[in-house]
Amino acid sequence: MIIFPCTLRFIALSIGRSVPSLRGKHWSFCQTRSRRSGSAGVSSYLLETSKQQLQKYRDQERCFKREVRDAYQRFSEVPDNTVIQGRHHVYFEEGGNIYRMRIGQGGQDVQDILDTSSGGCLQRVRLSPGEHALAATVKDSGSEEAKCLVLRLGDPPDPPRLLLQLDGVFSFEWASDDVLFFTSMEDLRSCRVFRLDLRKPKPQAVLVYEERDPEFFVEVSCTRDRNLVTLNCNNKSTSEVWLVEADAPLACPRLIQPRISGLIYHVEHTGKQLYILANTAPGQEYQVLSAPLASPGMESWVPVFTPDVGTGLKDMEVVQDHCVLAVRTPAGPLGLQVVPLADPSQVYTVKLPLWACEFESRPCLGLDSPAFQFSLSSPVQPPLQFSYCLRERQLFVEEATAGPPLLEHHTARLEARSQDGTLVPMTVFHRAPWGNLKGAPLLLHVYGAYGLHLNMAFCPEKRLLLEDGWVLAYCHVRGGGEHGLGWHQAGSFLQKHKGLEDLASCIRHLYQLGVSQPALANLSTRSAGAVLAGALCNQYPELLRTVSLQAPFLDVLGTMQDPNLPLTIEDRGEWGDPLADTHQRDTVASYCPCHNIKPQRYPSMLITAYEGDRRVPLEGVLRYAERLVAAAHADIGGATTPGSKTPPSVILDLQPGGDHFGPDDLEVSLNETARHLAFLYGELGLDRGRHKD
Repeated sequence: MIIFPCTLRFIALSIGRSVPSLRGKHWSFCQTRSRRSGSAGVSSYLLETSKQQLQKYRDQERCFKREVRDAYQRFSEVPDNTVIQGRHHVYFEEGGNIYRMRIGQGGQDVQDILDTSSGGCLQRVRLSPGEHALAATVKDSGSEEAKCLVLRLGDPPDPPRLLLQLDGVFSFEWASDDVLFFTSMEDLRSCRVFRLDLRKPKPQAVLVYEERDPEFFVEVSCTRDRNLVTLNCNNKSTSEVWLVEADAPLACPRLIQPRISGLIYHVEHTGKQLYILANTAPGQEYQVLSAPLASPGMESWVPVFTPDVGTGLKDMEVVQDHCVLAVRTPAGPLGLQVVPLADPSQVYTVKLPLWACEFESRPCLGLDSPAFQFSLSSPVQPPLQFSYCLRERQLFVEEATAGPPLLEHHTARLEARSQDGTLVPMTVFHRAPWGNLKGAPLLLHVYGAYGLHLNMAFCPEKRLLLEDGWVLAYCHVRGGGEHGLGWHQAGSFLQKHKGLEDLASCIRHLYQLGVSQPALANLSTRSAGAVLAGALCNQYPELLRTVSLQAPFLDVLGTMQDPNLPLTIEDRGEWGDPLADTHQRDTVASYCPCHNIKPQRYPSMLITAYEGDRRVPLEGVLRYAERLVAAAHADIGGATTPGSKTPPSVILDLQPGGDHFGPDDLEVSLNETARHLAFLYGELGLDRGRHKD
């Protein structure tokens, strides 16, 4: 699986929880700035009024918590990708623990491998090639620090044996049954790669690579065939990859192509041939190239396949003698583009269900397997497992994984014309016929940063809203990755205002089509998505009724002017450097949510922040909330007497502990989700169930 550059400050996640693949970058929903923690200096007035406003939603919150819990239970049996198949056993996670059972034995003789249920959040799991060892990272609750547990596996009934614990580990991969490569995380930066040889009596971590450029981030991965371990060095616009061959794990890493400013590339391998995904196509978009393993430099790169302009890439896998690309086509739907490596001119497209929004490849079940396995989901559709047979060119779905039946609904792919004429895609889910949506409540979603696709994984509470008659709209604005690298560049750095224009155009277009109305419209986002949401509220507050922000990045200017913060230097490629360039400073100042607040009627707002967040400076969130309350009161002339104009609700839900991605504890997470739903219904004056029919 291709490892794309790690997003250093933010990863787009919904309020709901999902469990990515064991093979993917993150297992579970943990991972991740801190200026300071604690709420010292926060206005006591702000905290007290927020507490009072939350109190009026308590009854609804309790009701919603029961419904959300029921929804999670309804889908608790839906299979996900948290399964690894070894040579002799299948490994799976349940309740925070890792188990295994022998292949072909069904549910018999299940053996406990690792119990983490009382010690933190399970993140990532890797099984050694010969199934002799297993490594797993566990994140302590309320902390971003992860420890890596390395176990020696024996044959049942012999229990696994804990060999050692590594602290502060970010990524790791096995090169062989005895050699593990891993990166360490310090101050939210991963810059060192170590090798651990378990054959030695007292294994010691040996430094094999250190990145000295503070803008670069390093992680280790392995190719799908497990013949290569790759050391991937990335910043926002440039990458460099080193490799270690699995049959010579103690050899020094070998450089594929020295970094060139603006060159991004990723590597896969099969049959002594590298397959490279690089932005060497016209317009600096991605294309697939090949090079001999013995001569991997750019001078040996030969083009294999170039996707159409505007194609958004989700993943690339090399399966047997095929390259499989999961793409978002310019028209919107997900699809597979299959490139036969023997004759790339015979590329063909596999259509996927129109409702599919999220794609995740599944672990390889064997190098000789002709099937490519993956899962598809949407915000309202739980993951369905699919298998595509490359020999027969047939797509199969495992019907048993569908979960409870989904109420009939519609998935619409729309385009809104932005201010400069650019067509901006939207994905809209609704139950009622198109002509009957004027009175439907609307929940909008946006992100638009770091070249990331807007997160559209399954979320039980989104399904609850759909069942209750809500319209769910996802705005794929510039700054994200839905239309390729150029789509990101068109909405980043000095072009960040384009994402704001796109968002406003999407909302207006929905109203023009007869979908909902401003009095029923809500915008929900998190982390970097709050930049566009906050800017929209400053410039076009009349478009929305409420806004909910989770772990929001709101003081861009203040943050990017403080190089002492852990991630400011790394993020200059996304936001600019206001200290070094006055034009860049003026650009950031023009849209920064915190620095453009003015007396006017704002939407009601629920801001959820975490005292333990080490990615978004808490001070910026508090500053924004205080300024917003002051502006809201200034708009009504400070009047608070009976009969006077009522200011909008501005609620700061400051949670103790928790990191940038929210609480690890399921119960706390359910409370947070229920609070969000109670806020939406309470501010709109809706009763649960009134929009079902």
